[in-house]
Amino acid sequence: MKLRIKVIEVSSDTNIGGAGKCLLTLLENFDYNKFEIKVILPRNSLLKQHIDKLNIPVIEVDGIADKSLDIKAVKALKMIFKREKPDIVHTHASMSARIAAKQAGAKVIYTRHSVFPPSKKISEGIGKFINGIINNYYSDSIIAVAEAAKDNLTDTGVDDKKIKVVLNGVDGLTPVSTDEKRVIRDRFNLPDGYKAISIVARLEDIKGHDYFIEAADRILRSGYKVRFYIAGTGSYERQLKEKVQKLNRQEQIIFTGFINDVDRLMSITDIQVNASYGTEATSLALLEGMSLGIPAVVSDFGGNPGVIKNGENGFVVPKQNSQAIAEKIQLLLDDEKLYKKISEKALVIFAQTFTARAMTKQTEKIYLESVTK
Repeated sequence: MKLRIKVIEVSSDTNIGGAGKCLLTLLENFDYNKFEIKVILPRNSLLKQHIDKLNIPVIEVDGIADKSLDIKAVKALKMIFKREKPDIVHTHASMSARIAAKQAGAKVIYTRHSVFPPSKKISEGIGKFINGIINNYYSDSIIAVAEAAKDNLTDTGVDDKKIKVVLNGVDGLTPVSTDEKRVIRDRFNLPDGYKAISIVARLEDIKGHDYFIEAADRILRSGYKVRFYIAGTGSYERQLKEKVQKLNRQEQIIFTGFINDVDRLMSITDIQVNASYGTEATSLALLEGMSLGIPAVVSDFGGNPGVIKNGENGFVVPKQNSQAIAEKIQLLLDDEKLYKKISEKALVIFAQTFTARAMTKQTEKIYLESVTK
């Protein structure tokens, strides 16, 4: 075995989503005594400025921006892999890179970052058979970021022996001082004596903000001193704002827009909600909240039940059910002893399972196993 294993990470993302954040976390935590890392990105990706700060070489490639497969890109990537001679190519959803890496003779590792119900075209009959052949051939190992992600893969014909579940991890957030909290509460218009309940997710219909808003309205009608915060942007923003306007809740249900320092909002959040029902792997926002001991109320969809253990570090409720969300939030608001117990357990579970180092060590183990096969 070589002194250092050469790995090329490939991302096709131009923006920074969950997959991009996971890649950055890996790059910040790899053991560079064991691994020599380079990264391939599409031209003008927002990830580049962050990777440059880590002094990790970046190779920009045309034709891969925000898409999995491009025949011209396969040729360009193959030339790069032939030149660089990596032991491993780790792709974050790029089929172009998987094909090119296979042709260049590198070991191919693919991470499935998303969870969503597969279409019948690839989960039944001949479509499932063909999808399985393609994915099994162009991957030596597959990383699924949640058990639900693994289920999606096996449901579409992928060999479960190739798949290893590596749960997402994050660097824990640092608690802020009482004085800092006061400043942050003022920034977000959170009055003294009021609790903050937050949802941090792209504003898309499948993220379930409708049910969060309906739950908020139920709770506010019961007279609780709370403010509800919706952090993020997306294509469903206008519809959600119109819904809040019709309820006349603009002062109590607050849209923060996109905020770079979402950790500031998290530092004053008492309860976090994830209401996804169409796509959700392992929510990084949930993990960051857990690192501060924030209990969560989440839908029973995708990777959520793999992060939140019902009654331990939060509550899992049926998807698309605003009443259930409201009931569990009210339970946490009403029972201080229960809240404290769940908050303490959240800290324990985070430290045991969801740290950035835990995710990175498991990924490194897969790299080492791949080159020794």
